[in-house]
Amino acid sequence: MHDNISASSSTMATLFDSLTVVRLPSAAVSPVAPRLSSLLLPRSTALRLRPSAATRLLASPSRRAPSRASRVVCEAQNTTVEVAPITDANWQSLVLESETTVLVEFWAPWCGPCRMIHPIIDELAKDYVGKLKCYKLNTDESPSTATRYGIRSIPTVIIFKNGEKKDTIIGAVPKSTLTTSIEKFV
Repeated sequence: MHDNISASSSTMATLFDSLTVVRLPSAAVSPVAPRLSSLLLPRSTALRLRPSAATRLLASPSRRAPSRASRVVCEAQNTTVEVAPITDANWQSLVLESETTVLVEFWAPWCGPCRMIHPIIDELAKDYVGKLKCYKLNTDESPSTATRYGIRSIPTVIIFKNGEKKDTIIGAVPKSTLTTSIEKFV
């Protein structure tokens, strides 16, 4: 049982940047179960564990303990912006006919540096909501658009404004490099 709890705690710490561990009253902790309150995890900014009816029930030793998941409440709503995939079929309407500045990342699933830059593109999409539209074009699935823009290395990021190619950034570059380029056109 201890191994399962440790593996579960490790998985949760990996999936979330941070969690808060709630210290339960000593009467609510089974004498057989290890104490989770000894785990030290960084404080969360998106998830918060708060007392719920299920947690208050734990104060009574005669009650059965609910699952840990029932005590996690996500208070981070509308904080993610999804970077939508784009294809040859919708390229014209989403990029060339867009009235806002558009950033397109050309990538492929087998490309390691592409996977490194994905979180940066996701952050930029969130940082520039309303000013910049961000898309990802899989060059394996939409080769004609990649060929039309001379994509020979991936990841390549191209910034479009009023349907025209304005800037090209090749490779997995730092966020600051992309931000400097974006700022010229938003």
